Amino acid sequence: MQGVGRKSGVRVVAKLGQLLKLVRESHSQPIRGSAKDVERVVEGEVGVTWIGHSSFLIQIAGKLVLVDPVFSKRLVLLRRQRHAGLDWRTMPAIDLVLLTHAHMDHLDVSSLRRTIRRTRKLQGRAPAVVVPRGVADLVARLGFSSVHAMDWWEEYEVSGLKITMTPAKHWGARLFSDTHRGYGGYVIDGAGQSVYHSGDTAYFGGFRDVRRRLAPQIALLPIGAYFPDSYRAVHTSPEEALQGFVESGAELMVPMHFGTFRLGREPMDEPPQRLVAAARKLGIEDKVRVLEEGETLRVPARETVERVLTALL
Repeated sequence: MQGVGRKSGVRVVAKLGQLLKLVRESHSQPIRGSAKDVERVVEGEVGVTWIGHSSFLIQIAGKLVLVDPVFSKRLVLLRRQRHAGLDWRTMPAIDLVLLTHAHMDHLDVSSLRRTIRRTRKLQGRAPAVVVPRGVADLVARLGFSSVHAMDWWEEYEVSGLKITMTPAKHWGARLFSDTHRGYGGYVIDGAGQSVYHSGDTAYFGGFRDVRRRLAPQIALLPIGAYFPDSYRAVHTSPEEALQGFVESGAELMVPMHFGTFRLGREPMDEPPQRLVAAARKLGIEDKVRVLEEGETLRVPARETVERVLTALL
């Protein structure tokens, strides 16, 4: 038993050493990039704006949804490498916030308070928030209009949208010991259009289940923090994320979880390069949209696309 304890202690020291190295490296260069104005979409369009890391502003069915918003420059000691693509001080009012899990690069209390404050200022009420089971206590006192906790495959109607929580292969602890906290992704469905945000995940068979149950239109999938290879127990490599996209049956893929925080040992600019190369080999590079921070992917309604294709044919 003493040997087991020593091995556990060695692993903790090694992880702390890796973390300190990442913190030092995160401060070695100035933060790059700048925020853009929010690009508003027209009725019938879906708008997907990448804020950075796993943070998105999604415009769907006339509603505005924030997923895993992180505007802060630092997560405790770890500093971001690129500025957030949107400035929370100029954001429109938000209807709904979705949080995929309790890790600090996804659930940032400071950013949530700013979002609530901004929305209250614009429309006099706070947005609602949806969280995995076991996470509600972390956001219960921040001032959201409502807090709803979900398990995998549960559905919830809010702000005129249908939210379905999807499985993931990851973990949800905020600290080392609170392993009861849930985690996962979401499919947001409104007006016949849908967006799948997988949350953090390794490659697993759940992508095929998402296709079978929900058939999303757009998939937002993580491609960073995959090296060393042991990290792939909880994160997808670019090639694995692309395979997950194919299996999800989505029409378009937007990558995330890269370029913002130094979390893995791969070069910061490598994940999108590997993703594009893999998509080119499969002949589906036109389905992969690598966005810059603050850039918006605009997708017309499915019926509009079908009418255009019919006219062309």
